[in-house]
Amino acid sequence: MVGDPIADFITQLKNASLVRKEAVSIPYSKLKMAVAETLLKNGFIKSVEKRGKKIKKYIDITLKYNENHPEVTDVKRISKPGKRIYFGFKEIRSVKQGNGIMVISTPKGLLTDREAREQKVGGEVLFSIW
Repeated sequence: MVGDPIADFITQLKNASLVRKEAVSIPYSKLKMAVAETLLKNGFIKSVEKRGKKIKKYIDITLKYNENHPEVTDVKRISKPGKRIYFGFKEIRSVKQGNGIMVISTPKGLLTDREAREQKVGGEVLFSIW
C-alpha cells in the first residue's frame, strides 16, 4: 500500500516522461483522475482515459513531448500527509515565472495557481509541476 498516492502518481509521471515512455497506467481514484484532467487542461499530458470495471480501474495517461523534450521535467510535492501546507490566495505565487503550475485543492475543486488567484480562493497546495 502506498502512503501518499499523489506523490506516487506525480513521480510515475515524471519518471515515465524522463525515460521517454509513450504512456503510463496508474490505479484509479477520483482525486488522481481530477489531477490528471487538470494536467491535461494545462498541456502537460496528451490524453487521459479511464478503463476497467469495479475495483480494477486504471487511468491511462499518454505523455506529451515537445520536439523530443518532455513537457513534465520536474515535480515537487509540497503538502505531504505528515505536514499539510495551506495558502491563502494572496500567498500563491507563480511557478518558474509562469512556465509551471501549482495544483491546489480548494473548496471549488482542484485549481491551478492562476485560477485560484483569479477566483480569490486558497487551499491545500498539493504539488508544483514544470
